[in-house]
Amino acid sequence: MVQRFSLASARAAAADDRTAIWVGDFLASRGSDNEVLAAALAQAKHWWLGPLQVPLESLVRLAGPEDEALVPIEEDEWEDDIESMEESLEEGWEPPPLLAEWQDGRLLLQDGNHRYEALARAGEPAAWVLIYFPSESARDAFVQEGVARNP
Repeated sequence: MVQRFSLASARAAAADDRTAIWVGDFLASRGSDNEVLAAALAQAKHWWLGPLQVPLESLVRLAGPEDEALVPIEEDEWEDDIESMEESLEEGWEPPPLLAEWQDGRLLLQDGNHRYEALARAGEPAAWVLIYFPSESARDAFVQEGVARNP
């Protein structure tokens, strides 16, 4: 059985050209709790790629306990969440894809900052990511650059 929000369900949604719907449902779900991003994405058409494997070093984390984080998170809360995810990874959990925005030549991690950090601490070199673009031409240019791979 395919879990509602998993890599497999994201792939199935992409195969049926339903990525935007999957993302909106995922962001509004308990656990993600990112209804604001879901609403923002619903306001305009976006072009999607993925899920693709992207090297962690190619992603820019926007949330965390660091002073310069765009979305600051209390260090205790951050560490508790990361530790829980690390334990789940050790038990075989495959996290849902991260969500990144292609902006100004960078992949900005809009959702999945905790999952990213847990994967990084586990020594994973890459993560599965859904990437959105403001235009079809931006998506096509990204594909030509070959930043991500789809094994």
